[in-house]
Formats: sequence, C-alpha cells, structure tokens
Amino acid sequence: MAQIQFGDEVENVITRDEWPLTKAREALKDETIAVLGYGVQGPGQALNLRDNGFNVIVGQRKGSKTWDKALADGWVEGETLFEIEEAAKRGTIIQYLLSDAGQIALWDTVKKHLTPGKCLYFSHGFGITFKEDTGIVPPEGIDVVLVAPKGSGTSLRRLFLAGKGLNSSYAIFQDGTGRAKERVISLGIGVGSGYLFETDFRKEVYSDLTGERGILMGAIAGVFEAQFNCLRKRGHSPSEAFNETVEELTQSLMPLVAENGMDWMYANTSTTAQRGALDWRHKFREAVAPLFEELYDSVASGNEARIVIESCSAPDYRDRLEKELADLAGEEIWRAGKAVRALRPESSD
Repeated sequence: MAQIQFGDEVENVITRDEWPLTKAREALKDETIAVLGYGVQGPGQALNLRDNGFNVIVGQRKGSKTWDKALADGWVEGETLFEIEEAAKRGTIIQYLLSDAGQIALWDTVKKHLTPGKCLYFSHGFGITFKEDTGIVPPEGIDVVLVAPKGSGTSLRRLFLAGKGLNSSYAIFQDGTGRAKERVISLGIGVGSGYLFETDFRKEVYSDLTGERGILMGAIAGVFEAQFNCLRKRGHSPSEAFNETVEELTQSLMPLVAENGMDWMYANTSTTAQRGALDWRHKFREAVAPLFEELYDSVASGNEARIVIESCSAPDYRDRLEKELADLAGEEIWRAGKAVRALRPESSD
C-alpha cells in the first residue's frame, strides 16, 4: 500500500501501480458484473468497466428514458441490457446503483437473488447505514462492499476518457466469501478510480451527506447567491456580478486550487486579492462553522436520511422536484450564467 502522511497520522491508500488493471481483470475474470440503475453513477461506472475489459451487464426498467440512454450507449437488449430483476439474477456482482429511494423500493426484488457467494456493491453507504429506515439488510454468505467515487458519474467518465482518474473511497461491510477485499479493490480500479482510500459505510454516508449539503452543493450555491444579490443590489450589472461571483471562481481559480492547493492559488493572484482573502477567510470560517456542526449532527442523527426517504417516496415528488429545479434555474444569477456561458468560444449552449 502507498501511504499519505498527515502530520502524525498515516493513511494507507491503494494506487493503480500497486493494483494494476491486469490484476483487477484477473481477479474478476469469472464474474458477471450487473449494474442496476443507469442514472447518476450507473453510466460512468458501467461504461468504464466495459471499456476496461470486464464482463458487464446493465439492469434497468424497460421503456424508461434511462433504458433508452443505455441502448444509445451501446448496451444490447437481451445480451448486455436486461430488466432489473433479470440482471440481478445473472450477476455474480450486483452493483446497486439505483437512487436511495429506488434501492428501498426494489430491495425485496433484488434480495432474493443474493445467493451465497455473490457480491453486493454500493457507491453510497445510505441504505446499509440507515437500515432501520431503509429495510436494507443483506443476507449472510455474500460480500457487501462499497466504492464511492468522489464526484458524479459524468465526471468519472470524462476523466476516464481523458486518461485520468477520480479518487474513490472503499469499504467492506461484510466478507462472506473471503474474497471481499480483492473484489472491492478490483472493482474500484475497474470503474476508473485514481486511487482508493479506506473508510466504512457509516463514515462514507456521514461525510457524503454533509459534503453535499455543505461545501459541495448547498453552501456553495447559497454563498454564490448571497454575493451575486449583494452586487446586484449595489448597482452592478448581471454580467459583472456573475463573472465576479461564479465565472472567475470556476473557470480560473478552482483549476489553480485543484492543481497545487489553496496556497498556490493565492500565490498566483494579485497582492490585493491575497491580502483581502487572507483577512476575510477567518471571518467566513467562523460564520459558517456553527452551521456545519448543526448539519453534521442532523446527518448523524438520521434526520437527513429520514427527510430524504419521506420526500423521495411521496407520489408527487418528481413533479415537486422539477418545480424546485425550475425555480432555481429561473433565478437571476443562473439566467445570467446561461448568457455568460453562451459567450464562451467553446460553448455549445
């Protein structure tokens, strides 16, 4: 294993050098990987596995938009594309990549095909961690593992096609065969991970739900909106407000952070920007720290999971979600963003 040193703490990680693709393919040469779900993570993971030479089939509800997407991606009905239950029956490794609500709804259908020796794979610890609410309790005699790419399936696929990788966490919840580790590491390499770091199902879902509601999505959207609205209220044009709030961050500064870290990004900006950022970061940190503590407590208590389950199981949820997303898209900041993106030379908007 490779090691990353964080002060006195040492973290073990698994890289492609230690577990090359040839080793992963050899470990899974007799397996049929059934990817159930073709929404967020399913396409990227399934296509990467297929392109890496693994035996992959896809299970999806026939007649759905995602079934049609799978056909468009080259999966063949009756050969590599099946209804969900048929794919679960055929697979020796079942990648359970339906939405959290979908996993709950189809658990009884999938569970009966989890015969001894099979492997149940997740990319999110939700169903297992909150089993009292989800009812997802795997049978004995099977492996239960997790590989969670730290990004969307779209990003996983794009990086794969660019010859890069998206880092992933991995975990073993149940080793029913003695092969759980070689299976999960091989799958992690197969789906296109840059490197793999170990966690457990509970930590994965706690960090994931906190991150999604926090800096990755909820917090960043809220901060974007607050600054944009402040600039607009003070008389700045939509274009100026959007460029100073979103465009410069996403197109210029974040790539610098990704390349070499926040300190390197600071070092490559003006002295005026450096001084202001170094002073104000403390104020922003102290302002939001209580929110993150509140958020983590809500996740750890199971409250966020219960909200998700209750909301997503409502019969009108899809309609309400579409309205919420339409309202978000209709806000001035994102209407300005659409106009700005249309002016990019490479834009296809």
